[in-house]
Amino acid sequence: MSNMPNTTDIQSYMQQVGKQARAASRLLAAANTGDKNHALMTIYKTLSAAKADILAANKIDMDNGRNNNLDAALLDRLALTEDRFDGMLQGLKDVAALPDPIGEVTDMTYRPSGIQLGKMRVPLGVVGMIYESRPNVTLEAASLALKSGNAIILRGGSEAFESNQAIAKCILQGLKDAGLPEHGVQVLATTDRAAVGELITMTDYVDVIVPRGGKGLIERISRDARVPVIKHLDGNCHTYIDSDADLDIAVKVSVNAKTHRYGTCNTMETLLVDTAVANDMLPKIAEAIIEADDAMQLRVDSTAKSILAGNTKLDGHVSDATDDDWDTEYLAPILAIKVIDGLDAAIEHINTHGSHHTDVIITDNYTKSQRFIREVDSASVMINASSRFADGFEYGLGAEIGISTDKIHARGPVGLNGLTSQKWIVYGHGEVRG
Repeated sequence: MSNMPNTTDIQSYMQQVGKQARAASRLLAAANTGDKNHALMTIYKTLSAAKADILAANKIDMDNGRNNNLDAALLDRLALTEDRFDGMLQGLKDVAALPDPIGEVTDMTYRPSGIQLGKMRVPLGVVGMIYESRPNVTLEAASLALKSGNAIILRGGSEAFESNQAIAKCILQGLKDAGLPEHGVQVLATTDRAAVGELITMTDYVDVIVPRGGKGLIERISRDARVPVIKHLDGNCHTYIDSDADLDIAVKVSVNAKTHRYGTCNTMETLLVDTAVANDMLPKIAEAIIEADDAMQLRVDSTAKSILAGNTKLDGHVSDATDDDWDTEYLAPILAIKVIDGLDAAIEHINTHGSHHTDVIITDNYTKSQRFIREVDSASVMINASSRFADGFEYGLGAEIGISTDKIHARGPVGLNGLTSQKWIVYGHGEVRG
């Protein structure tokens, strides 16, 4: 990028970034919907014109990643294909088309004193985001922050540095052209890890931190941050095949939930099958999953092993599960399978071993489906649908800044409303308290 800042003194650099973000946040909070949408569409045009440059920058990152033996899941997240680039652009248009939540007033009521009381939706202020791979996240996060009137500081992983800087250049130009503060979106121009330590403790300048990446990163941020954190640690997602499941749906959903993509937090990692239907359904589901990806490894409990024994289509794919397998997010072609005795046991297993991200029941029994969605303690709970739908775009949020498994403020995919708060507003006519 042009006019690169001096990043040799990380503490001074981060203080400068923080001050710039705080100043920009005040201007963005006052921006009207038309100005914000104009900025998003200006960024859209700038990105479209720079497509070749951005894909070339991504190729540099991909080549470096392969040379540095980056694992397959991270390489998958890092890659910007033509389709993913077009998806990024569509996401910008989708966010621009969303209703602007800022300034919305709800719950207006008169009190006995005569005052009129309500709540107004307002931006959080300055969002700090720390994430790995996925250069598309740079644009998603920037667009959501702008539309919700927040300034944002983005610290991507070193593996995506070239891609992120190329995207940041376009965002900066788009903000300038649209007349909004150019420091409303700042992508850190350093890979020094000390910048993260500064960002998560800058309570004077940052209002919330959103970490998006591996469990180790998020555990570190959660442990060391002095700024409030919106987070999820991992995505150990389950699909439970109930005794009243439709076989065709069970097969179709299980295959999609596991094999559609491996490097995402909403991918199924554990398949639970009710004892009553395991002999009939489990072999068919297992065969379909192996057919979808011959590299798949099935880690199974003793009951599942006995059911699948002798199935030549599964030769070389089945091994014994360990206790650790029930708690693992693989992000790889590995699936844990357990035969379980009924709905109560399934709910207990998910609430004990799951990550409270996304869990699914396959059933035609309405009563059991309602118990499942009430009692499973996860941010998204689904009936007869793939866990891969747990996504801001699929939920109609336009994009997401992350997925939260917290229970306070935001839960599930975090879109525009998740980047806002509410303040009380009072209309009076000279009332005084007696």
